[in-house]
Amino acid sequence: MVRAILVLIGIAVLILAALMALGIVSLNQTQEASLPKIQVEGGKAPEFDADVGEVRLKTERKTVEVPKLEVEKAKDAEAENVN
Repeated sequence: MVRAILVLIGIAVLILAALMALGIVSLNQTQEASLPKIQVEGGKAPEFDADVGEVRLKTERKTVEVPKLEVEKAKDAEAENVN
């Protein structure tokens, strides 16, 4: 669903770019943009006390026995390879 929407937006952008390149569509800015003016007064940042656990890491060498894996082809597959 998201991929389809992105594809449609991409196609729309390509069409708009082609129309602008051919001179069919012309975009001109008629007014400058500006950020809103905001006044901030007072306030205080929050304070936190946090008790967190500890993480201790250690290493040690161990030998682990790994099982041996054997793979055999099925008899039908061997017969097909012979032909």
